[in-house]
Amino acid sequence: MTNNWYFLVAFAIFSYGCSGFENPKPVEDEGPVSIITGKAGGTKLSKFFSETQQSDGMPVNALLWRASLDVVSFVPLEDVDTFGGSIVTDWYSLPNNTSQRIKIVVFIVGRELRSDAVSARVYVQNFKNNVWIQSGRDEELETNLEDLILTRARELRSSMIEATVE
Repeated sequence: MTNNWYFLVAFAIFSYGCSGFENPKPVEDEGPVSIITGKAGGTKLSKFFSETQQSDGMPVNALLWRASLDVVSFVPLEDVDTFGGSIVTDWYSLPNNTSQRIKIVVFIVGRELRSDAVSARVYVQNFKNNVWIQSGRDEELETNLEDLILTRARELRSSMIEATVE
């Protein structure tokens, strides 16, 4: 009987040593979880709907960017640099004045929805003697485009706010 007793004590000590009884470690937050895979490393939905992007996202104000694309959409685009914040259009002649054409360049230079975060340049060329001649910039049209972009960005922001309230 004493052999059984020693055996039970030895078995209990061995079982306790192998069972891994120790203080439980706190579970660390692994961040967002992917909806598709169920694994860590997903993206929070709030990141897609925020007014300004974080440093690992878009380096310019998303509302100004979308508004700029909306405003210059009547002209064919030549180059779009999302991370540089620039939009360059192709040369465009208005149907009522084919002897003059414009090229629009928009720069988004900030992350906040402010008037100094957007800059537009409008270059003008005139057609004379079968050659396009550089005529400078149209500063009035530049100011009007900047105002249109800011107005459109405010409209986009207010529609986002209204959508979240409803």
